[in-house]
This record gives sequence, structure tokens and C-alpha cells, in this order.
Amino acid sequence: MRAYRGHLLHIGGAPQLAQAGDHLVSVPDGVLVVDDDGVIAFSGAHERLPADMADAEVIDCRPGYLLPGFIDTHLHFPQTYCTDSYGGGQLLDWLQRCIFPAEAMLADPELAQRTARDFCRRRVEVGTTTALVFGSAFPDAQDALFTESLRTGLRTVSGRGIQTVGPEAAEPLLTDEATAIDLSAREIDRWHAADPLLQVALVPRFALSVTARTLAALGELYDSVRADGVYFHSHLSENLREIEAVRDSLGVSCYLDAYDGRIGGADAPTLLGRRSVLAHAVHCTDRELARLADTGTSISHCPTSQQFLGSGTMPWRRTTASGVTVALGSDVGAGDEWLMARVANDCFKVHISEPGAAGLSIPPAQLLFTATLAGARALDIEDRVGNLDAGKQADFLVVDPQRQRLLPELLERVAPEDADRLLFTLLLGIRETAIAQVYVQGRELTGE
Repeated sequence: MRAYRGHLLHIGGAPQLAQAGDHLVSVPDGVLVVDDDGVIAFSGAHERLPADMADAEVIDCRPGYLLPGFIDTHLHFPQTYCTDSYGGGQLLDWLQRCIFPAEAMLADPELAQRTARDFCRRRVEVGTTTALVFGSAFPDAQDALFTESLRTGLRTVSGRGIQTVGPEAAEPLLTDEATAIDLSAREIDRWHAADPLLQVALVPRFALSVTARTLAALGELYDSVRADGVYFHSHLSENLREIEAVRDSLGVSCYLDAYDGRIGGADAPTLLGRRSVLAHAVHCTDRELARLADTGTSISHCPTSQQFLGSGTMPWRRTTASGVTVALGSDVGAGDEWLMARVANDCFKVHISEPGAAGLSIPPAQLLFTATLAGARALDIEDRVGNLDAGKQADFLVVDPQRQRLLPELLERVAPEDADRLLFTLLLGIRETAIAQVYVQGRELTGE
């Protein structure tokens, strides 16, 4: 066993968003004991360390903080080198001018391998231990991603980006419908649960990238693998022009119907459910939010990218009041912040600026919740990760304020017992230089 001594900060138990503050655990002289299987054997005050663990090797992380590993529920592997790409417009313009051409380059296996290496290294640097990753259209690139993720020791859920229709700029990324289904099925057979750290998702880019027949076929495929724990992931209601185009092209009354088997008036298998995560949901109707909540489908909220593309602001109060699980996503590369603490920073700023009664100051415990435990809940792995409770797998970060200029001085101005203020200053103030160590299942990751 190893005992990591430092200031414990996490959301304990299994609360809902509104109760996160009541479940905020802050133990200034805490200890995390990790057994040989990478499981947390004890989490709490050092003075309460059980006698039978007193001989554990001590890793003294003081004056550092021990936090759960960050969980990013939406980022794009083939956009690793695309952050801050100037497209001269909003979502649909940006895709055609910047993203489709860049993603097409991953047809080159050498570039795909280099991208997979840099993608995984970057995740380690920013402490993203678990991620739901929007994949490449090219099987060789996806193989590189899964292989490198496993070698690095990261938790990854991903699936090849499916496109069967699109503009000329997307042509290299397109396949016919039969090939799209076949490649997705093969990816599931090869990679899904090939290791406990790896899972596969069905990932159409968005409703405009596929036909009604493709969506119906994906629904049938998903029905056949849903019980095996395969995920579904796509985009929803990110941009007003996009929503109008989806209604026109697929004959649906609302965007969500495209994923819910209600295409052109016909019934097809739904793609919604407890392992389905839809990114953005900026402009959802009340009916759509109610359906998401009823089916257990989660939302990946991406405030950073929504600012970058001018997509609008997901209404925090109305969305979370619907009962749907809302977790954070970086949305790299429209999002240009890899560090989930910076995404939480943007989340706070965006929603305190919502007009009138819609605006609010999101409590710090809720921000940490959306970057950790809510992500685990959205990915249906809350029994394993998301906080530092005993019995969970030891996915955690050591944050050392001494590594970041001015951060110690900021923290010194907050009383250690004032957990809310302390967490707010730490979470919104840290940069990646402060992340000293990253662990998954008790194993330190290096990214090398």
C-alpha cells in the first residue's frame, strides 16, 4: 500500500448537482491510501488512519492538494492541432473552412500516430484521466488512438467519426452507409472492453452528417450492442442554423427526434439512454430536456467552445432543473482550453453573465462536481471513479501550488477551513504547471 498525504478535496458520495455543496470534502491534513490493485483503501483525515495501514509507504504531497482526476465528456481527437483555427464564421463555416480539411489529413498513418501521441500526452499534462473522445473517420487513426491511450494508461471512450453525407470539404471523410456500419461494428469487436480502460462509442458527427437511413441503421446496431455497454455520442442543438438545417433535411420537429428514432415520421430504434451523451444542447426545448432526463441521456456542456463559435449560452438554470445530468466538456478544438479547471472557469463566467433571472454564481462545489463526478455519472462509471471515496479506483491528481507563480499567495489569503472559497480559488486559479502528478488506478502517468 501507498499513503498519499495532502489536502483532500472532492465531492463525496453520490449527490445530485444541487447537493454538491453539502458533499464537499475538504480535509487539510488528509491521506489517500491506495492498495496494490489501484483501489482506494482509505480516504480521510491522517489522524484517523487505521492501524493496519500505518506501515504503508508514505508519499508526502504537502502542501499539495489531492483531487479526483478530471473527466472530459467531449473532445475531438482529430482536432488536436486545430485549437484557435480562424474560420471567419460560426459552426458550419468553421467546419468547412478549418475542420474537415484538417481531419482529412489523418488518413496519413504517420500523422495519425503522431497525433495520438500528442493527444494522450496533452491529456496527462492537464490531468484528464477519463475522456469521451470524438474519433477520426479513419480506422488506422482510431487504432493509433486506442493503442496509445492504453500504453499511456488513460481511460478512454471513443468511436470513429461517422459521416455519410456532407459538403465537398468533407468528401475525404465520407463513406457509404454500409461501410459506415461495418467499420463501426468492427471497431466495437476489436476495441470495446479489450481492456478495462477502453470502451467504444457509436459517434455520428451530428445529424447533418448522416441520412435518415444511416441513423436507422445505427439504431439497429446500437440495439444489438447496448447491453454490452457500448456508448452513443454526438452533437445536439449547438447552433441555430444547424438546428434549422436538421429539421429541413430529416423532417423532424425538433433536433433530438433525429436521435430518438422519429425521423421523417417513421419509427426507428432510439439512440438515447444511460450511456448516451450529447454535446452542447444550447438551444433545447423543454420537451427535449424532459426526454433527455427521462431516458437517462446526459449533456456535455462546453462553455469554452460555445463562446469561440458564437453558439450562444446553454441556459444553466433551466437545463439543470430538468433533471438531466450535465457534465463538462472541453470540446477541443473549438474549445481552446484542454485543462478542465479552465473550462470550469469559463462555465462560471458564462453563467454569471446570463441576463436577468437566468444568471447565477455557480457554487464552487458544483463546478468541481461537473468536472469530475458528473462526468463519471454521464459515462456510467460512477461506481469506479469521479471522487476519492474508499472503494473507488485511484484516479487522482496531485496539485502543487508551489509550481505556479502567485498561486500560493492567493491561497494563503483564504482560511483553510473556508472550503468553498479555498476550492474556488484553487479550481479557477490553477494552470497545468501546478499539476505535479497524475494517477489512474494508482499508477502514475508520465505521458512518455
